Amino acid sequence: MSSTPLRSTVARKKLHRRITAPIVFFTIAGLALAGCSSSGGGAPASTKGPGNAGKADGVVTIYGTIVDTESELLQKSWADWETKNKIKIKYEGSKEFETQISVRAQGGNAPDIAIFPQPGLLHDLASRNFIQPEPAAAAANVKKYWSKDWAGYATTDGTLYASPLMASVKGFIWYSPAKFKEWGVEVPKTYDELLTLTKTIQEKTGKAPWCAGFGSDAATGWPGTDWVEDLLLRQSGAATYDKWVTHKIPFTDPAVKKAFDSVGKILLDPKYVNAGLGDVKSINSTPFGDVARVVGNGQCAMTHQASFFDGFIQDPKNGNATVGPDKQVWAFITPPTDASAGPAVTGGGEMVAAFSNDADTKKVQAYLSSPEWANSRVKLGGVISANSGLDPASASSPILQSAIKTLQDPKTTFRFDGSDLMPGVVGSGSFWTGMVDWINGKSTDEVLKTIDASWPSK
Repeated sequence: MSSTPLRSTVARKKLHRRITAPIVFFTIAGLALAGCSSSGGGAPASTKGPGNAGKADGVVTIYGTIVDTESELLQKSWADWETKNKIKIKYEGSKEFETQISVRAQGGNAPDIAIFPQPGLLHDLASRNFIQPEPAAAAANVKKYWSKDWAGYATTDGTLYASPLMASVKGFIWYSPAKFKEWGVEVPKTYDELLTLTKTIQEKTGKAPWCAGFGSDAATGWPGTDWVEDLLLRQSGAATYDKWVTHKIPFTDPAVKKAFDSVGKILLDPKYVNAGLGDVKSINSTPFGDVARVVGNGQCAMTHQASFFDGFIQDPKNGNATVGPDKQVWAFITPPTDASAGPAVTGGGEMVAAFSNDADTKKVQAYLSSPEWANSRVKLGGVISANSGLDPASASSPILQSAIKTLQDPKTTFRFDGSDLMPGVVGSGSFWTGMVDWINGKSTDEVLKTIDASWPSK
């Protein structure tokens, strides 16, 4: 499988978030997991709603953030279905989606369907009656093929307004199976065992076992937020995580401090980082993709990154290492703090919602929520879905196959990326910069107070 779609995915998401998220906050009344109670004066959605203005029969318009190579693959994924059903899907991708979708909705120029990368923006428009409730066929697919966690992100005030589309799994620990065998160590089952493994590798090799890169231009710091989100979910559970992302508990809460300090046992220890790249502070100046080079060539024993990372590892510019259980590099999910606990993962994804409710739009919604579409798109490479009807074998990459199985496991607790659920001034603002300050030496308490103070007052 070509790594290009994977690189396109992360570049699109991170670039898009850093440009628009601080602006988007001002159009979002609230960011909640399963609903939002913001008030507003939006015009009620109807059959002749914003998306139906000047609508041509047999044509359904879709607007989203997916661009470039990934956009081409998206359109290829439904091409056969279009022909069979005599419906033309006109897709428009834009890096300005998160600001423009609200403008279009309020101006009566919304598309028939939008692909939302952030649940908060979906909830805001749904709460102001711009979004149509999910039609019966698509709603049935959500009930049958998607977990309650995923359905919750598509629900506002008890009404299902969207269906999930694609997904990503965060929190993989990338390592060398051959090196683990050489050192006589095994994949850890708990976070404490991961810390013990870290100490063992350092003692056996005399070198730092971990490498990390927080560098991402204006979005520098986001890989650190992923670390904290993983630990908070595993240590304190889903209920606490849900309260945190909606500010029902503050950043200064002991659970959040515990998560930071647990991550710090690795990332702030000069004996443990930054393998092949520098000292602790070099984490901030190292582009996150460059870490793939030192993982692939064996200078770094372990790094923490999402499922898309295999595209970077296999990139020729990073050494073209192979990925698989018996290859140069493989990965395991960040282990739980309690070995008896079920798997818990953080990740991201998109939601498909409609501004129109004509028959053709409803047919497209039903198709995009189906296993048929999920298998069609995943076979093209670079993405996964949490649709339970998806065949993991559809993914050509072994790490993506593993990620699909994790999402499909009924025991898995899934939570959306916390920074994506927070107001933009926090999630893609003070939280990112706070991670940079933390790596640069600011105390955990000081960093948490600063981030919490940035949370907008109601």
